[in-house]
Amino acid sequence: MMNEPQFITIEGIEGVGKSTQCALLAKALNQNYAVEIELTREPGGTKLGEAIRSIVLDPDLPSMTGHAELLLMFAARAEHLSKVIRPALSKGRWVICDRFTDATYAYQGGGRELDNAAIVLLEKLVQSGLTPELTILLDIDVEVALRRLMMRGTTDRFEGEQRGFFERVRASYLNLAENHPNRIVVIDGSPKEGVVHESILSVVRERLF
Repeated sequence: MMNEPQFITIEGIEGVGKSTQCALLAKALNQNYAVEIELTREPGGTKLGEAIRSIVLDPDLPSMTGHAELLLMFAARAEHLSKVIRPALSKGRWVICDRFTDATYAYQGGGRELDNAAIVLLEKLVQSGLTPELTILLDIDVEVALRRLMMRGTTDRFEGEQRGFFERVRASYLNLAENHPNRIVVIDGSPKEGVVHESILSVVRERLF
């Protein structure tokens, strides 16, 4: 499959190390397999997406309704797909994305306790059937994640949520993995970053090469 462009996403709760692992994976695939990589993130990846990201992460907007948050996420995703993800795949580039629609099911569906039916509807409208070939779910205990967030100091709107919110998000992620075993692979995110990276690279080799 390595001759075909692949869409890989890395997911997980706050503090699990997604951004670091996305960068490490992109570097490894480029250096070891000469794969051209489009490294991106959600919400974000485009000028509009980054503007929306600044809104949804703004700690001064704690009272934003769940549905407003959901619609903003999909607005950013629609732009992201149109301007970055689909063009990259059409040019033969692999896409590695820090979060995608699984995060919406976990955060807005699980964390905010919104009806998944609304997410399903928006997913069909915006994505037209496009989903990742492989999703890596980095999983850690919520207590560990919260300790990592405390070490960072400042927190954004999501990082400032209570433990119960993150417990629901984690449970939702694990439920997604159980329901989509052919796409989502769960990896322990608690070891050192080098160990986690090797675990991810092993899965990518097995699934996509």
